[in-house]
Amino acid sequence: MKVNRLEDARPYVAPNHFDMRSLRLQGFEPGGPENFWTGLSHFLPGGGAGPDASPLEKVYVVLAGELTVKVGDREVVLRPMDSCCIPGNEMREVRNHGNHVASMLVVMPYPQGQ
Repeated sequence: MKVNRLEDARPYVAPNHFDMRSLRLQGFEPGGPENFWTGLSHFLPGGGAGPDASPLEKVYVVLAGELTVKVGDREVVLRPMDSCCIPGNEMREVRNHGNHVASMLVVMPYPQGQ
């Protein structure tokens, strides 16, 4: 078992994100998960990501606040404990249109060659 404490989580920079801070909770370290990693993203009011696409599928789980996720022509508002799966190569956009910080758990496979 690999235990990581929140106070020891390291920040990371997510490309094409703005007004957002992120912490790596698990992954990219010895003894951690072999096939995926998890991150915690905090989106400030007005913050977001994209639009962009990556070849990797991803799962988003909103923990606090509300986030609008747009994939193609479909747009949904995710609230606490709502989740979505975004297939690889899908153009996606995430926005915090509210006045509270929104927090989201991110689960993704490792990039090829990791």
